[in-house]
Amino acid sequence: MAFNHVWKKSLVGMLAISMLAACSDSSGDAGVEGNELTLEEITKKAKEEGTVNSVGMPDTWANWVETWEELGSEYSLKHSDTDMSSAEELAKFEAEKSDATADIGDVGIAFGPIAEDRDLTLAYKTSYWDDVPDWAKDDDGDWVLGYTGTISFLTDTNNVSNPPKSWDDLKNGDYTVSIGDALAANQAQFAILAAAYAFGGDETNLQPGIDFFAELAKQGRLQGDPTVANLEKGEIDVAVLWDFNSLGYRSQIDETRFDVVVPSEASVISGYATVINKYAKNPHAAMLTREYILSDAGQENLAKGYARPIRENVKLSAEVEALLLPQEMYENARPVKDQKAWEETTKQIPQMWQDQVLIHVK
Repeated sequence: MAFNHVWKKSLVGMLAISMLAACSDSSGDAGVEGNELTLEEITKKAKEEGTVNSVGMPDTWANWVETWEELGSEYSLKHSDTDMSSAEELAKFEAEKSDATADIGDVGIAFGPIAEDRDLTLAYKTSYWDDVPDWAKDDDGDWVLGYTGTISFLTDTNNVSNPPKSWDDLKNGDYTVSIGDALAANQAQFAILAAAYAFGGDETNLQPGIDFFAELAKQGRLQGDPTVANLEKGEIDVAVLWDFNSLGYRSQIDETRFDVVVPSEASVISGYATVINKYAKNPHAAMLTREYILSDAGQENLAKGYARPIRENVKLSAEVEALLLPQEMYENARPVKDQKAWEETTKQIPQMWQDQVLIHVK
């Protein structure tokens, strides 16, 4: 099952984080210790609860629908979701401490540590904990990625006969490029970071990435918004997108028309993490949900939605494996090493983009 819309959970700068940090503290404890229970105990208690209420995990996102259906058929869990952004999810956890309506949420990786710092999380490691790379989880199980996204190129071969495979190809080409709104959109900001990686920068030094896109702007090559509609109309030659968006858009428009690659010199991997609400009314159902998400079946469900499983040792069917890009494309893709530094750097992006890139857009 493909995505039906853009993965819209953008980090709108770090304003949302600042707002969360300003929230008032209040005491309280759900009184549940997930890591002290056996999976058998969790499953029994989850069935007794009978319900799991999620936020930011709608049916159409990352093929969550199949996971919810299977949790219903296998464990008799009823499910409801309210779709919202990462910042809104944590604000909801914060505001409803005395009467929680959400049990579990799915947030951008930057928001996992924030949820933990705000004392909003219930720790649970799952039986697959050792299969998850260290960068994609915290020490105690307060947050853990379920799936990743990696910056990729989506090329319309109707417009470009020799699709770019690298940032250098992109630099030396003559086609238009789109990354969308770098003033606010998470995806566009990570595209800048990926370009910075390719040209010698990192999360503490975005200047090589900014310079790259400034040069494209000077040449009149940086334009458009990489939406499905604009791509379908042929208005964009190359879009720089998360791999799941590239694959999803290609599927929606025309499998044969678009080329998708992870740029060969460097790219950046990010992802989304589950956070279990410390004040959840159905904490064991939330734990069982996280357990299932990291299981082979749950990871395969995500892959069907073009979300790359966080567990590299997961056994996907050949049919589902074929939906994803080959593993060798990811050899030079890497996660952010210093998340705190990246948070600080993202605050500088809007001004840098405005002053050094948009000024040249024709």
